[in-house]
Amino acid sequence: MKLKDIQKPVYRKHLNIIIVGFIASLLILALAYGQSLIMLFADSAKLMADPANVAAGEIANEVSATESNFRYNFFGVLLALLTCVFALHRLRFSGFFSEVYYVWQIKQQQNAIYRKLKKIKTAATNDDVNALVILNFYYASLKQIYLLDDNTLTMSKLNTDISELNTRIENLHLTISTDQFDKSMLADY
Repeated sequence: MKLKDIQKPVYRKHLNIIIVGFIASLLILALAYGQSLIMLFADSAKLMADPANVAAGEIANEVSATESNFRYNFFGVLLALLTCVFALHRLRFSGFFSEVYYVWQIKQQQNAIYRKLKKIKTAATNDDVNALVILNFYYASLKQIYLLDDNTLTMSKLNTDISELNTRIENLHLTISTDQFDKSMLADY
């Protein structure tokens, strides 16, 4: 995966629109699916209680009918979630989603590296070139994501790690760039 420059305002704007759209769609679809399932499958006679004939036994029936609608509402939420996820899956390659999808892919790659980070750092101290390439990509991608997400709390530690890595690379007289990284390198660790 190659790192690319993206504009922070565009990324933030698109991310906010996608999040709000997802939440609004999920709410509307969950209500629509839930009500549709209730109308199709619930026993309408139990739901329509006549206020004049309400007795102790009939109140229990009404409560049990309401409780039985839980499963229809639950399936409505599941259907809405599946619909929204399917829509996001289909739209992820569109121009509007490009920045958000790119950041999502980078974060996935960072997670894959993080799971093996201890072994990679150990190999880097032993001057393993692939480990140095992976760390270079990892630190550069972390810096990019931190800046995009306004995560400045750990930026000083990250800058220290980057300068230590660059010093190690210079001492070994190597030329390493983020473009050299390939996810297949992680299989060695």
